[in-house]
Amino acid sequence: MGGAVSAGEDNDELIDNLKEAQYIRTELVEQAFRAIDRADYYLEEFKDNAYKDLAWKHGNIHLSAPCIYSEVMEALDLQPGLSFLNLGSGTGYLSSMVGLILGPFGVNHGVELHSDVIEYAKQKLDFFIKTSDSFDKFEFCEPSFVIGNCLEISPDCTQYDRVYCGAGVQKEHEDYMKNLLKVGGILVMPLEEKLTKITRTGPSAWETKKILAVSFAPLIQPNHTDSGKSRLVHLPPVAVRSLQDLARIAIRGTIKKIIHQEALGRAGDGLKSPPRFKRRRLRRRRMETIVFLDKEVFASRISSPSDDNNNCEDMEEERLEEEEESKPSELKPNPPVNFLREKVLSLPLPDPLKYYLLYYREK
Repeated sequence: MGGAVSAGEDNDELIDNLKEAQYIRTELVEQAFRAIDRADYYLEEFKDNAYKDLAWKHGNIHLSAPCIYSEVMEALDLQPGLSFLNLGSGTGYLSSMVGLILGPFGVNHGVELHSDVIEYAKQKLDFFIKTSDSFDKFEFCEPSFVIGNCLEISPDCTQYDRVYCGAGVQKEHEDYMKNLLKVGGILVMPLEEKLTKITRTGPSAWETKKILAVSFAPLIQPNHTDSGKSRLVHLPPVAVRSLQDLARIAIRGTIKKIIHQEALGRAGDGLKSPPRFKRRRLRRRRMETIVFLDKEVFASRISSPSDDNNNCEDMEEERLEEEEESKPSELKPNPPVNFLREKVLSLPLPDPLKYYLLYYREK
């Protein structure tokens, strides 16, 4: 058993493999995947498996395989300012990647059945905001998580531009899921063993596209209270940004523009960027089989038979790259500098205001 793409040594190499196999196809999705390290959402003792194209489950904590998340992100066709609902939001990994694309004026809500998973997701979100340099490259739509069964959402809730369900949906619940969408919205969910994209083209009009054969654990049916009534899930209200928040967004945006202009100025003076360290490119023959693992299926893409004729050439290329890597080299990049963070900390402002501009990041 295995994934649809080769294992990577780190998050970037995993993304390289997903791109090469055409699971990641757009720049926005690639940027979101690179910005959040998948290993950060694993428990420490399981991090060795983080860059394999496999699902992971421990108790109630669950992550789908990277190739599945890639297909979901591509199918959602995310844009800044949209509203997103994640049914079965789990660790918050997917919600956080979506939040990087939605930007500060989007809406990012998640519903999760298990309270311990909600707590885990909040811890991971807090860690990302406080420690990740990638956070400052984006204006983030922070996800909000509520506990409850996603089949018990209050009927008076707002509709969303994008909806994803991370559990198997039976045909009887298809209309329920569709009604969560605005006209023009996109719903992605496992429906009858197929990852399915449904676009609402009108009040009663839909377009359906089957993406991938999958097998997810089914939705858990609601448990009714002693009175026979269900426990309705009330989603967070769509809040209007405060003037304070708007000011922070505007200031951060202005600083980013200044940093960009300074970088262009340096480039104009003829200063060259340090050469990028060339990572060895792993080549793998793609499989025709469908792979089963922990109630999920991964569909593999197929390489052409002519690939066999290039084996010698590939081996020689890999040998040369290995020799290049083995040399003591100054080409390995230094850790990236967080220019936004440095610029904010250099401003003649009181420390509390600086940290507010940095979203209360740790020193």
